[in-house]
Amino acid sequence: MENPPDTQSTPAGRRNFLGLVTATTAAAGVGACLWPFLQSLAPRDGAAAHLPVDVDVSALPPGQQIVVTWQGRPVFITHRTPEALSALQDAALTGRLRDGQSQAGQQPPYATNWHRSLDPRYGVVVGICTHLGCVPTYRPLPEGQGEGNWPGGYACPCHGSRFDLAGRVFRGAPAPYNLPVPPYSMPSPTLIRLGENPAGQNFDFSSILQL
Repeated sequence: MENPPDTQSTPAGRRNFLGLVTATTAAAGVGACLWPFLQSLAPRDGAAAHLPVDVDVSALPPGQQIVVTWQGRPVFITHRTPEALSALQDAALTGRLRDGQSQAGQQPPYATNWHRSLDPRYGVVVGICTHLGCVPTYRPLPEGQGEGNWPGGYACPCHGSRFDLAGRVFRGAPAPYNLPVPPYSMPSPTLIRLGENPAGQNFDFSSILQL
């Protein structure tokens, strides 16, 4: 009897398999544990590892997130709700952030805005804390009261760093920088292409300050 074909025996097969590696919000709480597993799925071929990765977000509901591996790193893609977008523009929130205006070079020029993305609805950040490289968990709903109120975003389970839903770090956290935004484009309103800049743009991910 013939053995089934090895779908990962070629770079193309590995890319196709890699594109299927996503995680829902329910799995986000164990992201730090899953990271070594996700790393093992990254393409080993140098050329294949740097090819763009297409992600169809047409079925991603508002308030939900998927995690995709790009160049061996987890990338958080979030469909932000209108309420979340309103909160990101709240002066009371930005005053609590270390780099609320995204002045540090942690994102491409085309994502240097209040939502740190091409389309405000979709957040795209590399899910690695800029403190010691842990994987933050997705916690989109507000929690707490008063000055300690948590507006929702990302929380590092290792050392307590917190980020908003644009990946901007809060003051007082051990993480020194916002979560990085990778180079990406949107060939259509619901297709995100990781690793490829928009036409006319040139951003090298190696230029970010800290990963």
